[in-house]
Amino acid sequence: MLPFSPCPGLNSPHLQTLWSPLFRKPKTLKRHRECFTTSDSDFLHLDWYGPKESDHLVVLLHGLTGSSESKYITGLQTRLDQQGIQSVCINFRGCSGEPNWQPRSYHSGDSQELKDVLQHLKQQYPDKQMMAAGYSLGGNVLLKYQGEEGSNSLLSAAVAVSVPFRLDHCAHRMNHGATRIYRNRFLTDMHRQMHDKLRFFQRQGWHDRAKALEPFTNYGYLNTFEDFDHYITAALHGFQSGEDYYRKASSRYYLEGITRPTLIIHSSDDPFMTPDCVPQPEELSDSTELELTCRGGHVGFIGGRPHQLDYWLEQRIPEFLTQHKCSSC
Repeated sequence: MLPFSPCPGLNSPHLQTLWSPLFRKPKTLKRHRECFTTSDSDFLHLDWYGPKESDHLVVLLHGLTGSSESKYITGLQTRLDQQGIQSVCINFRGCSGEPNWQPRSYHSGDSQELKDVLQHLKQQYPDKQMMAAGYSLGGNVLLKYQGEEGSNSLLSAAVAVSVPFRLDHCAHRMNHGATRIYRNRFLTDMHRQMHDKLRFFQRQGWHDRAKALEPFTNYGYLNTFEDFDHYITAALHGFQSGEDYYRKASSRYYLEGITRPTLIIHSSDDPFMTPDCVPQPEELSDSTELELTCRGGHVGFIGGRPHQLDYWLEQRIPEFLTQHKCSSC
């Protein structure tokens, strides 16, 4: 298909980033929700859409503070359904509208959680060929999984969009300029989610869990990702420090291990990161293709004309995945 070209009037990276969340009409999909039990007796909600008879299944991973209701998720699920492909979106812990049941939450390097879900799906539907698409945080998780698993990956192909390849660089970038507006919105949502979960534990009478989580709510408002990830994300998820978390969770360090067809879509004007976040060609395996555009913002890529917008990702992602279907997988 043609390379991405932004809609006239939507050339700005911020307009590309904000248009869909603020102005795109939401889609209401009649989906089937499955409750997946995790190894630590927590749960994830999996939202299914599309024809059950499909022999292909696309697993979708949303971004930070997103969910299966994010417009890029419902848009892609709609497009895949039109092509006769079934899809399922994994809502990360606490993102499906209900607090999760353990003090821990989710994070940018949670590839083990993805691996557990994929193994479950493979056991349930052994004849389905699985592929995946991940956005932002979900794209980082997906690339990390692909690199860690290599030829053992349960996915025949994958697409990752607007990935924060180096979490430390991205955290630093978001302390500057207009990008602080996004940072503040993310952090406000993350703090609120944590406080809501604490109150939920208290209402349920889960005193041990509330006691374990309460210290993390006593820091007050942590106004940078560096502080939040050091004092909360790292500590809640078994990392020694924020720096340790950034090093172990950043997908850039795992790219050379990817052996299954994988497309990375990224825009040079992504306001969440600087150009040095983007991996160099020599860091990519032969199985990985980097499609770097000049415009597109963060999970934007809105083309077409003002009277008829074109959500380019919803064409490009299915195109790549369809090209890499294989009857023997």
